[in-house]
Amino acid sequence: MADKDEKNTETKADGPIEIKLLEGTAMKHMNKKEGKGRCAVWIKKATLDYEIELKSLQIELMKLQKHMKATGMRVLAIFEGRDAAGKGGTIKRITAFLNPRNTRVVALSKPSDTETTQWYFQRYAPQLPAAGELVLFDRSWYNRAMVEPVMGFCSDEQHKRFLKDVPLFEQMLVKDGIILFKFYFSVSKEEQARRFDARKHDPLKQYKLSPVDNLAQELWDKYSVKKFQMLNESNRTLTPWTIIRSDNKKKARINCMKHILTHIEYENKLEPEKLTSDPEIVISGIDEIKHMERNLFEPEQLRG
Repeated sequence: MADKDEKNTETKADGPIEIKLLEGTAMKHMNKKEGKGRCAVWIKKATLDYEIELKSLQIELMKLQKHMKATGMRVLAIFEGRDAAGKGGTIKRITAFLNPRNTRVVALSKPSDTETTQWYFQRYAPQLPAAGELVLFDRSWYNRAMVEPVMGFCSDEQHKRFLKDVPLFEQMLVKDGIILFKFYFSVSKEEQARRFDARKHDPLKQYKLSPVDNLAQELWDKYSVKKFQMLNESNRTLTPWTIIRSDNKKKARINCMKHILTHIEYENKLEPEKLTSDPEIVISGIDEIKHMERNLFEPEQLRG
């Protein structure tokens, strides 16, 4: 039998690599019987519970997509947050089993020379959902609220103008019938540092590293200030922000999905208690603003 270390890691030239079961594997094999060629693998019960609940919510999302297609509903979900906050992983779980013909993930690269001369929202407008579509923005026009001003990619005047214009732009979308979700994934400084370190040592995650990531910790407080400005200017009754505490990625994914499903009506919906989100994970925009107002001069107390 292999020793304990061999069960958990493989040794490569640049050090040990942790081996993890693919998500869904535990649930898939939970009722398998002992047999030739099989071996037992111990996992946390919490992991199995997560996989079972995740699959249940993914089935609900499929029901929702069927309803959207039948009714022509348009849904737009914006995912914002600091680097390594868990936005991409949540989007991946939401879209895993949805029909790609009616689901789009938008992750725009930096604007071209031509796009920089256009109205700021112009390159985002063609990406908005059509009838029956779910569109998920992995970062959005809110780049101009945090990343661009902190990194010096826009002027102070452009930043201020954006904060004044964005509530009006989003109000137009909602009044035209688009169902809009705005999620901000809030990760702590310590957890962000741990995830950055994991990216450096895992060859399957190194593609996520960028020069901007290297400055995220150094510029943490500046991002906090811009986040506070963003929430104050763009959290509106018609277009509110929803904060997702994401130090625990699995809880963040589950609760984000529950929030979407709770706020849209569709046929054969699960009973409400199974879609109730955790109030410690899902925070309203106004409550986050109050939290930041209390702690803005004590940065160590601020959530990400």
